[in-house]
Amino acid sequence: MTDQVRLAPGDAAPDFTLPTDDGEQLTLSALRGRKVILYAYPAAMTPGCTKQACDFRDSLDSLAAAGYQVVGISPDSPAKLAKFRERDALTFPLVSDPEKKVLAAYGAFGEKKNYGRVVQGVIRSTFVIDEQGRIQLAQYNVRATGHVAKLHRDLGL
Repeated sequence: MTDQVRLAPGDAAPDFTLPTDDGEQLTLSALRGRKVILYAYPAAMTPGCTKQACDFRDSLDSLAAAGYQVVGISPDSPAKLAKFRERDALTFPLVSDPEKKVLAAYGAFGEKKNYGRVVQGVIRSTFVIDEQGRIQLAQYNVRATGHVAKLHRDLGL
């Protein structure tokens, strides 16, 4: 595997402005003052990504009560993200990064193992960003199932 960016607690979260599933633009720095959970997933409407998105949806009340804004990021088009949001009643923004530049800046795109082969792709990752825009937690190669429950434990929620 080649050297890839890996963010660590205390690092500045790379800022971005990307289109969302509802045709708006979301800028990370516009969320300063709030805690943000940015999670990167490979593809909307696939079984694992659906499970993970629904876990975040079902945990949104407790995360919001603790001051967290959840944002999902993938290379999918805004139109596909809109279908995903509608199909699964997702209640948090999904941002589109088709050129994978933001995913790469977070270390969430690059070489990964898929069924024993090394491929280029989105590395399922979660980043907790504090109110000042710094990485509080960076988790790479997370599991789609059970990850949100683990995140609750990691954050002491």
